[in-house]
Amino acid sequence: MRPVVVVTGGSRGIGAHLSRGFAEAGYAVELTSRDGEGARRLADELSRQGLDAVGSALDVAEPDLVQVFVEQLLQRHAQVDVLVNNAGVIEPPAPLWEAEVDAWWGVQRANVLGPFLMSRAVVPHMLAGGGGRVINLNSGSGTRADDLQSAYHASKTALARITGGLHLAGSERGIRAFDLAPGVVRTDMTEAMPQHRGRTEWTEPADVVTLALALASGELDAWSGRMVRAGTDTVESLLAAAAAGLSEQARTIGLLPYGEDDPLA
Repeated sequence: MRPVVVVTGGSRGIGAHLSRGFAEAGYAVELTSRDGEGARRLADELSRQGLDAVGSALDVAEPDLVQVFVEQLLQRHAQVDVLVNNAGVIEPPAPLWEAEVDAWWGVQRANVLGPFLMSRAVVPHMLAGGGGRVINLNSGSGTRADDLQSAYHASKTALARITGGLHLAGSERGIRAFDLAPGVVRTDMTEAMPQHRGRTEWTEPADVVTLALALASGELDAWSGRMVRAGTDTVESLLAAAAAGLSEQARTIGLLPYGEDDPLA
């Protein structure tokens, strides 16, 4: 029986590369897009190539729709092995005090509420099946502040806390969770971000797919609860780092003390 992967926002950009990569690796791929048209179109294309894919409409920030999607998914498959929370958006660049409220909050709905709802709906079924893996498409943006995209950066910091929470609560029961930063893949989203205007060097999509497949396989389980980055990390370098020993804080987001006498250290 094929392992089953869910890829949200799986019809375009990085999501489409991941959907195709998982399908070619032998997974049954359940990919979603907000309107459903893109997801069904890519799923049909993959199916014509003899691969296993189903495309569905899903707004990941709507609890009832997420629940229905998962119920329908489980009618097609007995288990979900991997969840890839890829769906996400950015806001128009502006200083925080000029940001449009609905646009700012919309980023949190898609990038934070969405992965929360998807994980909340899928992980119990993973637990019932003995375990599973959640891969959250994060970003180096989550490790720092930004002057023009406070919503996006805040959302990615929050996403890392979801990853960490899944790891801490689920690791003894077979759940592994990872932050996968894709580097800077050339997509409509990244080309719209001010910090990438004029960029000439981009992360290869194949590097993202390779890391995602390694995370999904269990090969990199030592990195559960941590961030890895495509285009910089390789499977080999991550395995070597894990073998040498990872500190508790390695590749996590935390507070940097100002010195040894910092009372918050």
